[in-house]
Amino acid sequence: MTEQEAAQQPGREFALSRIYTKDISFETPNSPTVFSEEWKPAYNMNITSEVNPLPNDHFEVIINVTVTCKVEEKTAFLVEVKQAGIFRVKGFPKEEMGPMLGAYCPNLLFPYAREVVSDLVAKGSFPQLLLTPVNFDAIYARHLQQQKEQTALGGETPSGTH
Repeated sequence: MTEQEAAQQPGREFALSRIYTKDISFETPNSPTVFSEEWKPAYNMNITSEVNPLPNDHFEVIINVTVTCKVEEKTAFLVEVKQAGIFRVKGFPKEEMGPMLGAYCPNLLFPYAREVVSDLVAKGSFPQLLLTPVNFDAIYARHLQQQKEQTALGGETPSGTH
């Protein structure tokens, strides 16, 4: 059964209410000297997500994207973007809520975060940076596996963060 078919079952509702950029940071700590360096960048990208329940079956889903670009040992730029959305999710069984909020919603938000990162990098006078697609289903599955392992070890896991 597809997400669309599931959402069309009686009593189920899924709606995107709003998409917005919650926080942005762009730093070029070694400018302008980094512009004269030979451009052989090394990129590091980190992505996490979080879910915040809101009233009336609404949820705020946030993806946090951090990209660090280094040329040799110098940081050329650092971009941090928090892209968020408000989703109405009602009538889904508990076992479907996790994948909806932890994978499906971040998949909807990622193209917006990707565009913000690309625009910031270009406005910083660096070559265009297009982030590769992200498999949020795999990230969510890895998060569930880590939760199981921590629970088996007797530890607690932070809720709402992937």
